[in-house]
Amino acid sequence: MSGATILVADDDRGIRTVIREALVRSGHSVRTTDSAGGLWKLIEDGLGDVVVTDVLLPDADGLDLIPAIAERRPGLPVIVMSAQNTLSTAVRATERGAFEYLPKPFDIHELCRAVDAALEGRQRPRAEPQPAPPDDIPMIGRSAPMQEVYRTIARIVPTDLTVLVLGESGTGKELVARALHDLGPRRAGPFVAVNMAAIPRELIESELFGHERGAFTGAIARSSGRFEQAQGGTLFLDEIGDMPPEAQTRLLRVLQSGEFTTVGGARPIRADVRIIAATHKDLRRLIDQGQFREDLYYRLNVVPIRLPPLRARADDIPELAAHFLERAAREGLPRKVLDPSAIAWLKAQSWPGNVRELQNAMRRLAALARDDVVTASVCEAYLARDAAPAAEPASGSAGWPRTTRSLSDLVADWLEAEASRHGALPAEGLYEHVLAEVERPLLRHALLRTGGNQLRAARLLGVNRNTLRKMLSQRAVDPRDLRRNSMRAEPGGG
Repeated sequence: MSGATILVADDDRGIRTVIREALVRSGHSVRTTDSAGGLWKLIEDGLGDVVVTDVLLPDADGLDLIPAIAERRPGLPVIVMSAQNTLSTAVRATERGAFEYLPKPFDIHELCRAVDAALEGRQRPRAEPQPAPPDDIPMIGRSAPMQEVYRTIARIVPTDLTVLVLGESGTGKELVARALHDLGPRRAGPFVAVNMAAIPRELIESELFGHERGAFTGAIARSSGRFEQAQGGTLFLDEIGDMPPEAQTRLLRVLQSGEFTTVGGARPIRADVRIIAATHKDLRRLIDQGQFREDLYYRLNVVPIRLPPLRARADDIPELAAHFLERAAREGLPRKVLDPSAIAWLKAQSWPGNVRELQNAMRRLAALARDDVVTASVCEAYLARDAAPAAEPASGSAGWPRTTRSLSDLVADWLEAEASRHGALPAEGLYEHVLAEVERPLLRHALLRTGGNQLRAARLLGVNRNTLRKMLSQRAVDPRDLRRNSMRAEPGGG
C-alpha cells in the first residue's frame, strides 16, 4: 500500500531522518516529531495511517500512549522502537497492543516491512490487557539473537499455545518456560517442572499421569501425577528427547484429546494445562533413528523457540557476568568487579556449558579471587578448564597448540550440525555466514595475543592495518575491549 501517511516520533534527529527517507522512498508521506505531545497532536488532527514511536520520549513513555491511541483512533497500528532491548520491554509492548516491537538498532528494511504489514491489515489480534510484567525478569541479554527470543516470547505470552524450547544445555530453557508462565494468563496457577532424564524409565508414566491404588506392586494409595498437579497452570517437560516410547504415546494422546487417565484408572481427566517442552537433543535425528515419534514432534513444535549458545551472544557476557557477581555478593560472597581485560578474556572463551558455566565461573571468582578488581590473569588462573588443558605446542608451530583435527574438519562438522539443527543450510549467503563465524574468534585471538595493539595484530594476521579495521567493523569486534589485556604476548615479541 503506497501513499499512506506514517507518523514517526523519536527524540533523535538522525533516527527520524533515516526512517523518513526510507519510508519516503517506499512511496509514503511521513510526518515526524520529537515528542509525545507532538505525536498526540498529529493523531488528534486525524493524521497518520501508521504510528512509529520510540519508547523513551522526552515527555512520556511511548508504551503508555498505545492504549490512548487505541481509544482515540481505533485501528491505528502502532510500531514501537526501543533501545532498552529487554524482555520486559518486548512483553509490555505486546500487552499494550503494539503491532510490532523493534529493538534498536534495527534493520531499516525490517521497519519498512512492518509498516507495509500494518497497512495491509495483517495485524495480530490484540490480547486482553494484562498486569504490567515484573521488572526483574530472570532473562538477561541485549544481543540480536536474544532480541529475537524476546520478541517470540512477547507474541505468544497471551496464548495457550504449546511451545518447544530448543538449545544446548545451560542456555536457560527453563527460564523461557518460567517467563511464559509468569507473564501469561496462567500466572496464578502452578508451574510444575519435570525432567524426563531424571526419572527412571519404568516410573515416568506414573510420575506424569499418577496412579490408582493397586495399579502395580507398591502402589498402596492413589497418587496424583504432574498433569494433575499442574492443573490450571503450566507443565514444563524438560529433556523431552529422553522420554521413552510408551510415555510418548500417552503424551500424544493427551495433546490430541485434552484428556488423560491415571495408571490403572478408567475415568478420563481433563488436562487443563499449558505444555512447554524443552530439549538439547536433535529431535529430527531421533525421529530418523526411531527413538522419537514424528507425530508427537509436530504436536509439541507448535511454536519453537531456539536459544542461542553463549558463544553466539558474546556481547551479553559483560552484563551476565556482572549480574552473577552481584547475585554472589547478595548471597554473602565477596563483591568483585571485572576490569576490561577480564571482560575481553571472558568474551574470548567458548563456554561449552553456556550461561550455567558462566554463572558457576563467577561464583568461583567471587569466592577465590583475592583482589576486588578481577583481571584477565586472575580469570585465567582460576577459570582454566580442568578437562581441557592447553596442549603442548608442536615443533615449529610458533606457539599454536597441537590438535588432532584440522580446521577444515571442524568447519565440516559445524556445517553438518547447522544443517541438522535448522533442517537445512541457508538458501543463500552461506559463504559470508561461515566466514563471519571463523573471522570473529580469529580477530579476538589476534587482539588478545597482542594486548589489543591493532598494528601488531594486523602483522600477526598478515593483513594491513586498514584491512584489519574493516574486518573489525564488519564483525562487530571492539578492540577497546581487549586493549588492556596483555595476558599473552605475540609469538617472538618478548
